[in-house]
Amino acid sequence: MQVYLDNSATTKLDKRVLKKMYPYFSENYGNASSIHFMGEDANKALDEAKKEIGKILNCGQKNIIFTSGASEANNLIIKGIARANKEKRNTILVSEIEHSSVLAPVEQLGKEGFKIKYIPVDENGQIKMSEFEKMLDEKVLLVSVMTVNNEIGTIQDIKTISKLTHKKGALFHTDAVQAVPYLKLDINNSEIDFLSLSAHKFYGPKGVGLAYVNRKYKIFPIIDGGEQEYGIRSGTHNIPGIVGMAEALKLAYKEKTTHLKELRDYMWDRMKAEIPNINLNGDSRSRIPNNLNVRFESIEGEAIVIELSTKGICVGTGSACSSKKLRASHVLKAIGLKDEHLNSNVRFTLGKFNTKKEIDHTVDSLKKVVKRLRSFTSIKK
Repeated sequence: MQVYLDNSATTKLDKRVLKKMYPYFSENYGNASSIHFMGEDANKALDEAKKEIGKILNCGQKNIIFTSGASEANNLIIKGIARANKEKRNTILVSEIEHSSVLAPVEQLGKEGFKIKYIPVDENGQIKMSEFEKMLDEKVLLVSVMTVNNEIGTIQDIKTISKLTHKKGALFHTDAVQAVPYLKLDINNSEIDFLSLSAHKFYGPKGVGLAYVNRKYKIFPIIDGGEQEYGIRSGTHNIPGIVGMAEALKLAYKEKTTHLKELRDYMWDRMKAEIPNINLNGDSRSRIPNNLNVRFESIEGEAIVIELSTKGICVGTGSACSSKKLRASHVLKAIGLKDEHLNSNVRFTLGKFNTKKEIDHTVDSLKKVVKRLRSFTSIKK
């Protein structure tokens, strides 16, 4: 049996989304920037996608900038806002547990003269609000805190964080990639200035994402050479991907996900009862319903992943962007795990196509894998 439990890395493309995209590959393939009728048809599809997404996210459609994914969106927002407003303020605050596509651009900005500060989190991955408030001052230009952590699934209180940010006159960005469809994203009511999404995290196509940009604020592009997306992001529009993203987002919020929490809790209950010396990483309550990040004492997480893969089961050790680099997770380090525990973790993330039969097969296989690997260590069942 083949089982896919790495849905935080990417999801399977929904067939209904593919069906919606297909005509824009083979029939309505015009360039949205062209003024002939095929270009106009493509541009109409672009506008309709923005309108649909704006309705779902409760934001103005002219603030939606399509990108190649959330990594580009994060880079565009963080570098673009910082460089365009460096004469006003020079400090950027980011949480310790951000995705690398947030951490890398702020590191680059640090080399350019910006002051970078990292907001600490507690053992559950929650922002330490008292520490955060102390860090906020009139020098802070931008605060970036992810809505949901990609490794441990912890949900942040984005509305409170954005309000505190605005009280000091700073701007607020959130990487909301892992939030769809589990959390309602209401940009206007949550006072979000900038937001990033990636379609392939919610059963849409790879290679397309968006940056919500409050266009009241000056932002420099990071890709030059065209006037697409109001001059903020140059490049020929990926119309099939954009159409697919809008459809995937619509379906994501239309369909219920309560079964995922039931499946996840069932999986965790079985694991706790049948596999000794394991622990859950992250907040047990304030986390998205498909995420289990589990520490297996005295076993390398990569070893478990590889062994399960030979049995047709796909799981992960953390962020898909860094999982092949075999380095300790900065997220798990930030929540206080000891050095000897930093590489003993596996992330199981369920999706809407998973079944109870698959969960049973995974736990049954996992028990055997853990027992075998622990036969080489001091921990015995």
